[in-house]
Parts: sequence; C-alpha cells; structure tokens
Amino acid sequence: MTANGKQLHVLGLSGGKDSAALAIYMRDKHPEIDMTYYFTDTGKELPEVIEFVNRLEGYIGKKIIDPYEEISRSNREKKDFDYWLKQHNNFLPSPQSRWCTIQMKLVPFEKWVQSYLDDGYEVITYVGIRSDEPYREGYQVTANKKIKVRMPFREDSIDLQGVKEILQQADLFSDTEEAKSNPNSAQAKGLPGYYEWRSRSGCTFCFYQRKIEWVRLKERYPEAFEEAKRYEKTAEDGRDDGVFYWLGKDTPLSSLEAPERVEQIKKEHQRKKERFLKRKRINVLQVNTLDIDRDHMDEIYDQQEGGGACITCYK
Repeated sequence: MTANGKQLHVLGLSGGKDSAALAIYMRDKHPEIDMTYYFTDTGKELPEVIEFVNRLEGYIGKKIIDPYEEISRSNREKKDFDYWLKQHNNFLPSPQSRWCTIQMKLVPFEKWVQSYLDDGYEVITYVGIRSDEPYREGYQVTANKKIKVRMPFREDSIDLQGVKEILQQADLFSDTEEAKSNPNSAQAKGLPGYYEWRSRSGCTFCFYQRKIEWVRLKERYPEAFEEAKRYEKTAEDGRDDGVFYWLGKDTPLSSLEAPERVEQIKKEHQRKKERFLKRKRINVLQVNTLDIDRDHMDEIYDQQEGGGACITCYK
C-alpha cells in the first residue's frame, strides 16, 4: 500500500470462464475488497460474450466499466477495429503481430489506470490464472512496474474443476430455455453458449480459431463469417507480396466453404477427438462428449490450454 493508503483493485473480464469465475469468487469470498470490474469491448465480440458479461454484471451488482469509455471524452473518440486496421495498412492481426490485443485491450487499460497511478494510487490487478496452470503468468508488468498482480485461484488452490463449480453454483443462465430444457448444455453449467461450439471467447474473427471453429462460426453466424472474408479481401487489395489471411498465408476463409471441405474438416476433428479419448483412456460411456470439446479442445489439438491465444482476450 502507498503512503497515502490509496488503492485501486481491478479485475478484467474477457468473456471467458476463468475471469468470470474469479469475479464471482471475489464478490462472494472477499466483499471487503472494493473491486472495479472492467471489460474492453472491441465491437467485434461474439453475441454470447456480451450476454455473459451483462448477466455477470447483474450477479456481482456493480457496473462493469469499459476502459475505452473511461479515457474518451465521447464515444466518437473510441477507436474500433476498422480504425486500427487502417493504421496498420490493412495488415490483419496474427499470432506474430497481435496489434488487436495491444491497441484494443492493453493500451486502453494502461491509459485508464495511469491516471490513478499519477494520483498516487497503488493499482492491483486480479487475474484468473488457476492453480493447475503453473506455466502461466498474469498481466505483463514490464511496461509499468507499479501495477501489482494477484492470482487468487493460484493462491487458494482452485483448479479447472473448481472454476466449473463456481460457475455452476452461480447459475447465471438459470432463466434461459436452453438451460432449463438441456441439462448438458453450456448454459446449464453456468457457461456462455459459445462454449457449445468454440473453445474460447474473443472477436468473431479471432485468428486463433481452428478450422472446425471457423466452420461452426459460418453455421451459427454466417454474417460474421462473411465480414471476416471481407476483411481478408481488404487485405488482398493493394498488396502484391502475399497476404496473411486469418488462417495463415495462402489459406483464405473461402477455401473452407465447399461442402466436401466442410465435411472433411468435421471428420478430421472427430478423428482427433477420438485419438485424444483413447490417449487419455476416457470411456465415452462415462462422460458427456460435449464436455470434451468444451474442456479439452486445445489438448485435442496437442496444445496447452489457450492454444497460444492472449489471456487478455479469452481468460
């Protein structure tokens, strides 16, 4: 604590399960902490993400602020994805150049808390990294050593199962028809609906999506898929040195659209899932197969949880 005793406790929400569970946990277990919750809306989030954040706001009983709005004098000053795409000469963001996360998530947060730091506050940020994720770190404070990081789940030995139990008990979707009629659905387990078909939150066109998730996006939100294709076309125009598409160089989304290609992608995903179940010796008769995609998508594809994606966007 600073000499003047001023502190700002902040907890960032991504629309993912871990940060949401942490918000619920802190609200229920540590009411003595005057927490400020925030969510940086890029304007390109999945509809289920926005619904999840809104329901979470109702549960915790505090307004979830948007750092962009805190640092802008008017909504017109909010710089959206299209603005930043132009600033980057229509270069789409990629795992090698994550300007979307930097400009639309991290920079607004840092500008927002800087005003508190300048006013003598100690800023403590709470991150939803679990006890079963020893390889992960929280917010990278190299840019500002004054921001302190706490990981309550790691401190209190809460793992993935603990996170699932927190969300199940909060039951944020208890009033929805989906939760009432389908006890195996994501909503019945306290999770946002996108976990039915996608492994993480984030923008509709997140480049960390796998081919099966792009196919599912097209099936559920065809207009969002078409928008992602238009961004690829914008990137193509005026460039003659090769284009990095959402799926990587020389792999435009249009290459996924043929019915036979869609069927091939679905079969490939099913084969990977079956190999995972066999490798882990999981009896399919003893588990809900929907949970396999929800909980183990990254392992199915031989990756650590998150698949390399930015924890700011999906945690």
